[in-house]
Amino acid sequence: MTTFASLTELTAAVGTELGTSAWHTIDQERVNLFAEATGDHQWIHVDPARAKESPFGGTIAHGYLTLSLIPVLAKECYAVEGVRMALNYGSEKVRFPAPVPVGTAVRATAELVSAEEVAGGVQVLVRYTIRSEAGTKPHCVAETITRFYAA
Repeated sequence: MTTFASLTELTAAVGTELGTSAWHTIDQERVNLFAEATGDHQWIHVDPARAKESPFGGTIAHGYLTLSLIPVLAKECYAVEGVRMALNYGSEKVRFPAPVPVGTAVRATAELVSAEEVAGGVQVLVRYTIRSEAGTKPHCVAETITRFYAA
């Protein structure tokens, strides 16, 4: 994990890898809770018996569940000191190149793509690549926008 002492230091790191998170296993309980929270009860996510007959051989995590892990994974990749607050400003690009089979451990690597000054702070674009040990393709690649405001 990289810790930046200031927004100036963060801005100077454009083009570098910020860090890699710990492994996090996506279990069926988490998938079921996500289905409840979003109303997305598609069988490929929540019906292990039926999903065994699918091309995936079992249930898979929702793509948006994988994406929703970014806040916890990001905290393990990098931190910025001396800020009053950080706001999620959105995403530029999100892709799900490969499904995440339930029971798979995933982790993210963060790369600082850009940083620009905004009123009272800095807006950064960070590319998160979420992978598993067994997968040849990433499970999620997302470019998120965060605004950090100086203390």
